[in-house]
Amino acid sequence: MDRAAIVHENFLRRVASGDLPAGKAPSGPLTPETAVSIYRSACLTRALDRTSRAMQAAGQGFYTIGSSGHEGMAAVAAALKPTDMAFLHYRDAAFQIQRAEQVPGQTIAWDMLLSFACSSEDPISGGRHKVLGSKALNIPPQTSTIASHLPKAVGAAYSIGLAKRQPPEHKALPDDAIIMCSFGDASANHSTAQGAINTACWTAYQKVPMPLLLVCEDNGIGISTKTPTGWIAASFTGRPGLEYFHCDGLDMYETYKVAAQAAEFVRRRRKPAFLHIGTIRLYGHAGADVPTTYLSKAEVEAEEAHDPLLHSVRLLEQAGALPAEEALDIYNRTFDRVQRISRQAITRPRLETASQVMASIIPPRRECQPSNGPSQQSRAAAFGGDMKAMEQPQIMSRLINWALTDLMLAHPEIAMMGEDIGRKGGVYGVTQKLSARFGRARVIDTLLDEQSILGLGLGMAQNGFLPMPEIQFLAYLHNAEDQLRGEGATLPFFSNGQYTNPMVLRIAGLGYQKGFGGHFHNDNSVAVLRDIPGLILACPSNGPDAARILRECVRLAREEQRLVVFLEPIALYPMRDLHEPGDNGWIGTYPEPGERIAFGEVTTHGTGEDLAIVSVANGIHLSLQAQKRLGAQGINARVIDLNWLSPLPEAAMLDATSGCRNILIVDETRRTGGLADALMTIYTENDAVAEGRGLARVSAQDSFIPTGPAYAVTMPSVDEIMTAATALLGGKS
Repeated sequence: MDRAAIVHENFLRRVASGDLPAGKAPSGPLTPETAVSIYRSACLTRALDRTSRAMQAAGQGFYTIGSSGHEGMAAVAAALKPTDMAFLHYRDAAFQIQRAEQVPGQTIAWDMLLSFACSSEDPISGGRHKVLGSKALNIPPQTSTIASHLPKAVGAAYSIGLAKRQPPEHKALPDDAIIMCSFGDASANHSTAQGAINTACWTAYQKVPMPLLLVCEDNGIGISTKTPTGWIAASFTGRPGLEYFHCDGLDMYETYKVAAQAAEFVRRRRKPAFLHIGTIRLYGHAGADVPTTYLSKAEVEAEEAHDPLLHSVRLLEQAGALPAEEALDIYNRTFDRVQRISRQAITRPRLETASQVMASIIPPRRECQPSNGPSQQSRAAAFGGDMKAMEQPQIMSRLINWALTDLMLAHPEIAMMGEDIGRKGGVYGVTQKLSARFGRARVIDTLLDEQSILGLGLGMAQNGFLPMPEIQFLAYLHNAEDQLRGEGATLPFFSNGQYTNPMVLRIAGLGYQKGFGGHFHNDNSVAVLRDIPGLILACPSNGPDAARILRECVRLAREEQRLVVFLEPIALYPMRDLHEPGDNGWIGTYPEPGERIAFGEVTTHGTGEDLAIVSVANGIHLSLQAQKRLGAQGINARVIDLNWLSPLPEAAMLDATSGCRNILIVDETRRTGGLADALMTIYTENDAVAEGRGLARVSAQDSFIPTGPAYAVTMPSVDEIMTAATALLGGKS
């Protein structure tokens, strides 16, 4: 017999016979009206769980991960305000249901059943996934998160204090709000959770406001692996900067009292708290999981004997709030109502086409107050003596610095965060003086944790800021890439565009560094960024274009709510010369603040028709050297700088190579999975070969990058470009 049916029959029998589990008498500030409301939410949670399992068995539901046993979260919701943003554990249906009681006009049972049925009318995901979440309830959607939502909860909590001092245009949270983030005892062990909690404590320890309520729902098991008894309490009691609270989630009165105390501590003190709530897990982990395959029958039955609904019936009766027979009637009527609603929900339309599924990958545009750019007075005050230096050609790193300054002057909602970006001004000096110009609250020196850096940005975006995090080196992104893939890019997808993560992430990357090498400081792997749906990846090759592209990246994030990565080629930061030492061929003057290179626009150097060399970043520097040498041999070439690596500027690059008899792709990313794979495919699919045009590539080897004299031997060189170009043209002669 199905465990859900067993739990149901046990409830009916035990309530009818008065066989209720023993426990403490009800005590605390919970009113009878709110207590009954919490019980109703718990009954609806249980009814939805049972119904979703039946829907799946009938082929009308497609994924189940229940909240039964975690009904105590309804009491937590009752202790909070609906303006407190909540990042929820996937077992928190009871929290969402109870919060709906605090916000007029909600149709929570209907909404959640549409989600179970994957109907395109599901108000949160539009039928893309069974998720908890609601724009009206201030609950950004989560899928089956394993702690990946904790870093952005920390970021959202940090944003509240900054927004109070400097309100962004699209501020979403009131000044007295707190952030609630819940997760399971197994997830608490994940490195992402540990890093996020450490970041919250590290921040609060320095007396920076961090109004964050961490709620650990401890049911004692992660799928089939038990959590050691006492582990959560031992791990989180006494941590510096973190206040610890504990309650029994089977007791709604105690849970409400302790949750209210924890919330009041966070709200009043603006410090993080850890609420450890004891729960049980009914029915197994998810779907068809059968707990008796890894737990003894006696263990399973012992859990079921402490069904939180049975405890609630006892508590309500002892408090004089609700007789047991009325509690039983509410339970049965709730289930009957959910079954009736489910029969309608399964008839509603579902997604049918790829275009329907993908419609929310790219978020909607939003209205922003027009910006005319910074005033001359504010620029003069910020730049000081640099204003005079703008008249002279400069290296890339300095032009990026000036572009960042102008952007932060024009848009007060921009905040930067990263390792060493403040006092030090960045490893390569790109962020020098920004902390002095804009203050440490907007130029944030973070602890050394890439997941927390990205989470800080993602969370601040939830409160109207435009974050510009920095990852010190591209190789370090791989420690934290799921914050982009699993959190940033998926948020508009799973919220049908209602929630977004506008951001410009700056990363120093690629290769060719002579003195500071090795694969940790030189990384030419961009595949992880290029395969994230909806993410925009930009990469400049020279200083003036870097400023122009960065401005467009900020526009894309600010107005179109896009998640953008700006990849800065490290080796070109200090580059001055192009062809000969001392020729200053690679430095340029700072573009006027209004100049941009539009999204999808390429840059073409030359008009030659013998050969088009298509490249980016360091490849442009090499290709322009080759262009001059080829010209000396009577070969007229043009060089096309892509500027945008994802999505590739297909129309513009095809137009830029039109009329050229041969195309050579120079790709400093790896041969396997690198940029050239996609470029070769685009040109082939657009009949470059069929038209008789030559097509070839020069790519980096499938290798990590070494330190020392061999720093560039696995990467394209001018000589390799010359050889490939000569072979390509020779084959056509």
